[in-house]
Amino acid sequence: MEYRKASMKDIPSLCQIRKQQLMDEGIEPNIEIDSELKKYFSVKLQDGSLVEWLIEVDGTIIATAAIAFMDFPPTYTNKSGIKGYITNMYRAPAYRGQGLATSLLKKLVQEAKNRKVHKLWLGASKLGRPVYRKFGFVETNE
Repeated sequence: MEYRKASMKDIPSLCQIRKQQLMDEGIEPNIEIDSELKKYFSVKLQDGSLVEWLIEVDGTIIATAAIAFMDFPPTYTNKSGIKGYITNMYRAPAYRGQGLATSLLKKLVQEAKNRKVHKLWLGASKLGRPVYRKFGFVETNE
């Protein structure tokens, strides 16, 4: 298994994986989102506001995880206002339950620490909740 950060050449694969992730979460693919996904990944990877880690086996991406850095107004508990949103956590079905999500989550948290971002949040699917709880994330009404 090879871990690496996504690059611009990975955008077609990232788009396909994102659509598969949404379908696995039970979201009906009732509209076309290819051009929007391509634009999102192109802009965000290029400007550095999205860092996506990949795991490959024999040149095939089998797992992904991303952190999107977003600006919010500064607060007393978050002076910079920057927060990291954990997203695009996906593992191919044959590779689930092997600790890959946790290893990718560690890389995302390190990305946040490297940028001195201390506020992280995410929206968890049923499949992902145990991973996040185990890692220390707590559920909120948000």
